[in-house]
Amino acid sequence: MLEDDKSEYQDPEKMYEQLEKTVLDSNPTADVARIRGAYECAKAAHEGQKRREGSDYVTHTIAAAQICIEMGLDEDSIVAALLHDCIEDTKLTHSDLAKRFGTTVADLVEGVTKLTRVQYTSKEDEQMENIRKMLMAMAKDIRVILIKIADRMHNMRTMQYMTREKQRTKSLETMEIYAPIAHRLGMQKVKWELEDLSLLYLDPVGYKEVTDALSARMVTLESFMQSVEEKIKSRLEDWGINGTISSRIKHIYSIYRKMYSQNKQINEIFDLCAFRVIVDNIADCYNVLGHIHDMYKPLPGRFKDYISTPKPNMYQSIHTTVIGSEGIPFEVQIRTWDMHRTAEYGIAAHWKYKSGDQGVKQGDEEKFAWVRRLLETQADSDVQDFIHDLKIDMFSDEVFVFTPQGDVINLPAGATPIDFAYGIHSAIGNRMIGAKVNGRIVPFERVLQNGDIVEVLTSKSAPGPSRDWMKIAKSGSARTKIKQWFKKEKREENIINGKASLESELRLMGIHMSVVLDDEMLPNILKRLAVFTLDDVYASIGYGGITTTKVANKIKDEITKSQRLPQKTTLEKVTERAEIRKAQQTEKQNIHGVLVEGLDNCLVKFSRCCTPVPGDDIVGFITRGYGVSVHRADCKNYLSSKDDPVDGGRWITVSWTGAPSESYVTTIKILARERSGFVMDIATVLNSLGAKVLSLTARDLDGVKSTAVVTLEVKNTGELDVIMGRLKTVAGVYEITRAGD
Repeated sequence: MLEDDKSEYQDPEKMYEQLEKTVLDSNPTADVARIRGAYECAKAAHEGQKRREGSDYVTHTIAAAQICIEMGLDEDSIVAALLHDCIEDTKLTHSDLAKRFGTTVADLVEGVTKLTRVQYTSKEDEQMENIRKMLMAMAKDIRVILIKIADRMHNMRTMQYMTREKQRTKSLETMEIYAPIAHRLGMQKVKWELEDLSLLYLDPVGYKEVTDALSARMVTLESFMQSVEEKIKSRLEDWGINGTISSRIKHIYSIYRKMYSQNKQINEIFDLCAFRVIVDNIADCYNVLGHIHDMYKPLPGRFKDYISTPKPNMYQSIHTTVIGSEGIPFEVQIRTWDMHRTAEYGIAAHWKYKSGDQGVKQGDEEKFAWVRRLLETQADSDVQDFIHDLKIDMFSDEVFVFTPQGDVINLPAGATPIDFAYGIHSAIGNRMIGAKVNGRIVPFERVLQNGDIVEVLTSKSAPGPSRDWMKIAKSGSARTKIKQWFKKEKREENIINGKASLESELRLMGIHMSVVLDDEMLPNILKRLAVFTLDDVYASIGYGGITTTKVANKIKDEITKSQRLPQKTTLEKVTERAEIRKAQQTEKQNIHGVLVEGLDNCLVKFSRCCTPVPGDDIVGFITRGYGVSVHRADCKNYLSSKDDPVDGGRWITVSWTGAPSESYVTTIKILARERSGFVMDIATVLNSLGAKVLSLTARDLDGVKSTAVVTLEVKNTGELDVIMGRLKTVAGVYEITRAGD
């Protein structure tokens, strides 16, 4: 279960004494004076700063250092953990720390420090750059992320003192970023605790439901586990195999995820228990497997051999799920002691169990080359692409496939031959003309499965990748390499397409290109976009390096910030006056961004049955005494009455103006599988998009399905499509429709 801080106030001296004792217990030769110096330095630097529960701030850095010791990290890591907030939150600098504690410690602290002195246009920008900076430091020294994980773990353990909003924000970030990083580093115990702590705040009702159900079954489960342990132990002793047997209840989040992803009650989840057998050598692993399968019936399709094919995070074990005479399935993991240490501590095992505290051995860093590759392929990504690709390339489930030569290639689950080709080399992907899976030619859309043998067919005269490949490829690295090809090979075409796209988007925002091209405005815009010329912007849009909306919003922000209009030429002034006169002539017809054909000064309202927004095809209905009601052209009311002999003649032509500037109310309906936390997930997505939600209601339909109705304000169908697209990714959602569909 979770670790709780029972006392509100923590005494820093007592905490440090325990820290020092733990250090000496794990490493009697440690330089305690140096560690004490780091503590005194941090205490002085954070003087006057308090934690939410009232403790001195330095208690947090001591707790983070304690976690680093438990991970088994070296002395430099412990010193850096004690000082990890000094550069960010105090007057101390990298130079100050380097003089007192060495460059290595100063670099570690700098790597953990957020980019707090840089101003960003959005929270997403800030999050992306902080993560990117952390990964860059992590690529140089893996201890950076281990200290950051220790920092985050203590913050999550004391999250009860934070505001509800902060609890949700930090828990979501922990679930999406830090727990998967811990998994990628092979730190399973850390991953489990971070996931369980995050779930406690993201869905407290669901968390309590799982813990209450486990408590009610605990006596039965403990009796069952003890019985199985004794049977396996007796069998191994009879055959002279030296093995250590242990059992555990699966952690809370894994049970929660199974309940809601498979729509099961906890009494329908049978494999709540997991058993572990640790032996002295690999040969005994396979011997134990034979005995387990002789004692219990193995379930088909539930056997995985990660000893012969280790996971990318170095994890090795044999997994098998079996069922005994009681009819209860359970999982058994079989591994050696070396495999167990790696499974428990991941990369930290390199410090904990290597002699002389030498840290990672020469050559071990290649096992983490994926960090550098991730940074290289995402160097040109914008915020949304970077975060999306990060989650796929780094955190998703994996599939293991083979080259014809027998080499193992690991890819994100759902990967295609395109991902495989680019996973081998960019040149292979760019020259690909076809693919074979298990000896048969397959389409590029084929989803690869574990154990597939994949062969890429190439040609020197291949035309290169298609833009459609970016939709087919699952991995962010493959999509980025495709973008890089278009960036290099199709620059002129990209510029033309990007320019047309940007000008169109700016027109929708009511921004004329003359404003952008102004001699005083253009340099500021280019600086904000971090490019040298507009052609660079157009090219980036053209090859997909950045979205048109992103660029247009930054341009709009810069124009708003300047709070001025550029000097106009005489021709522009004449044109502007003509446009003003034209606008004045049609002002009475232009109501709420809608032009009504043939009627002056009429009242316009938007129908509630279909809630149209700019971008929809629309028609108008002349009401009796209430002006013109605007409907979508696919509205059921319009389609059913447009040919009516009485009311059909009251439908008239209306249209949107070129650049409506206000927001419009619309309604969407969501149909989903009934589950706990559904409304919370919907609200989280809407909040992350900054959607202007007017109301959100939900109800269960039949105990199996739920429906939610969201009323919100949008500027156009483009914004609405983005919102609906993101909502479709929420677990359990079947269908999203607009009012009137």
